[in-house]
Parts: sequence; C-alpha cells; structure tokens
Amino acid sequence: MFYFDPLFLIISIPALIFGLWAQFKVQRAFKKYSQVRTSSGMTGAQVARRVLDFNGLHHVQVELVQGFLSDHYDPRHKVLRLSPDVYNDNSLAAAGVAAHEAGHAIQDRQGYLALRVRTSMVPTVQIGSWLGPIIFMVGLFTASLFGPGLAWIGLLLFAATTLFTWVTLPVEFDASKRAKQALVAQGILRGDEITYAGKVLDAAALTYVAAAVQAVSTLLYYALLLGGISRDE
Repeated sequence: MFYFDPLFLIISIPALIFGLWAQFKVQRAFKKYSQVRTSSGMTGAQVARRVLDFNGLHHVQVELVQGFLSDHYDPRHKVLRLSPDVYNDNSLAAAGVAAHEAGHAIQDRQGYLALRVRTSMVPTVQIGSWLGPIIFMVGLFTASLFGPGLAWIGLLLFAATTLFTWVTLPVEFDASKRAKQALVAQGILRGDEITYAGKVLDAAALTYVAAAVQAVSTLLYYALLLGGISRDE
C-alpha cells in the first residue's frame, strides 16, 4: 500500500511546478532564439574565444562537450566547455550562453568571492546531495532505537547542498551581467539582438532560482520530520 505524506505534497508540489515551468521556459527561449542568426555571424565558440581573449584569458581553452545545454566553465582545469548547439551555432541563443560561460572565466580570474565559495563547496555537495538523504532516512527510521543523531548528520549534509544552490545564484546572475556587457562592448551583438539574447539568459537564471527553491522545500520537509520525532521523544 502506497502512502503519500500530505505535508510532503504541500511543501514540494509548488516548488516542483515552479521547477518544471522554469525548465519549459528556458528550453522554449533557447529554441526560439537558436533560430535567429546574429549580425556578426559568429558561432558560440567564436564568441567565447573573443570574450576570453579580450579579457586576457588566452590560456583558457574552449572545448566541445556533448549534451543539451551542458555548457559550463571548469575553474579547476581552466576550460570552457560548450554543447554542440552552442559551440557550432551562429545564433542569439548561442552567443548569449557562450558569453555567459566566458563570464565565469572572468570571475575566476578576478577572484570573485561567490565563485570561490561555490567551487570550494563542490566536494561536500557531491557527497551530501546523494548521501545526505540516505543517512537522514536511515537515521529517521532508527531514531527510536538510537536517537536522532544520525538523522541530524544527514540533514546537515543536505543543508550544505541547499546552501550551494543559493551561493550559485549570485554567481550565475553576475555571469549573465558580464555576458551582456561583453556582447555589447565588443560589438558581437547589436541593437535588439542583446535584448533577445538576454531573454535566454534570464530564462536560464530562473532554473537556478527554481533549484534553490526546491532544495529549500526539501530541507524544510526534512526539518519538520525531524522536529516531529524530537517532540515525540
């Protein structure tokens, strides 16, 4: 027999709907502006290279990586990786995404604090994101025998993941701001082109907000469960 916790549904459903809407919005925006060519005729790879070189980041490599919107900057290896739809394409969407990732490389060079904090949190988050919930649930079911200590450890591990999603927000917003400035200052986009590319970046930013909201809703649910166990003791 399946049991649905009403509390979980109340807390999680709004965040889930928001996340699905954000994903739909970014995919729609990317698809729409992938069909609009730039007046400069530059591909995403060329845009990234120009922005990097303009900022003295000649040592940062631009590589092709598989996947849809799998674009990212790797601060450990100083590599900017672009998905095929961005790397090879001449479109407003590709230009915006490529410049955004180059913005992360600029942050790295300038020692942008939020990026440094996020990068330092990656090892903990990689563990906490999957191990935290497991430890929490085990601790929850064994709390009557061993107390809530193990559940608290799981909760704290997952809390690190939640914090990571919120530290990510200023990193992503700042990278988009840098991207828009670079696209205009370097003459890569002109006129309304920057407005349309900005719509892709703004839609992408919503996905990070949604991820942060979902993480908070899950953490809140865990905390309420643990609070209920503690009161029963």
